[in-house]
Amino acid sequence: MGGYEPDVEERYKVGRVVSEYDLRDLHDRLPALWTGAADETLSLRELAERINVALLRRAMERAGEEPLRGEAENAYRLLTGDNVTAGVRTQQRNRLGRAGVDVDRVESDFVTHQAVHTYLTTALGVTKDGDGEAPAAKHEQRIQRLRSRTAAVTENSLRGLQEAGALSIGSPGVVVDVSVYCRDCGTQYEFSDLLGRGGCRCE
Repeated sequence: MGGYEPDVEERYKVGRVVSEYDLRDLHDRLPALWTGAADETLSLRELAERINVALLRRAMERAGEEPLRGEAENAYRLLTGDNVTAGVRTQQRNRLGRAGVDVDRVESDFVTHQAVHTYLTTALGVTKDGDGEAPAAKHEQRIQRLRSRTAAVTENSLRGLQEAGALSIGSPGVVVDVSVYCRDCGTQYEFSDLLGRGGCRCE
């Protein structure tokens, strides 16, 4: 990568949040972290988590907190973890709220691994192999289009149900994931994550 410092593209959600939360240093490292040009290589899901933890830490700092090492990571886990109970999640939200953190806004600013992939490949023009279009890019784009269409159809259905008075919900957001299960090792991957890794760990 050399001294390459990618411009922040604020038209995309990832670019907007890294700009709003002043995460330029992390932003400039994203391409190298994904392609393996850095000391460590992260999957798209891991990159999204790193961004989200960083913006939560910045929100805590702006509220006057001085998060200890690992505190922002733990707070993020309690807010988003699949194995966290509703009661524990509520306690964490209340604690952050009492500290002055606008939890609703922070959560709405969290990015998905799909958003990170779109930002890297479309906004910054980064590819995993660093030399032209990645071999799996065509298939990745095809699945992404199908996911986007499924999400749009679902959102339209939700709006129709709301208007008909058959469903009560605030402002729904739809996320469509495609998972791949390896029958050999029993590991499950999100489709984009599997492509980002370049294969299953049993290989």
